Amino acid sequence: MSKVIDLKVEGMTCGHCEMSVTKGLQKLPGASDIQVSSSAGTAHLTVDDSVDEAQIKAVVEEAGFKLS
Repeated sequence: MSKVIDLKVEGMTCGHCEMSVTKGLQKLPGASDIQVSSSAGTAHLTVDDSVDEAQIKAVVEEAGFKLS
């Protein structure tokens, strides 16, 4: 089963930031429908139930940003 995740991402300021976060989230197993907005500071995606919050946080932090 899948779940929709809504994230608040701190520090995104441009399209390059959006792409970095998007690429990180694409690494998650079963991630789809990824939409990242630097102007809103948000990311929305759908993931398999096997993905937990720690994995999501890790890929966002690896991209150089923080979840709020």
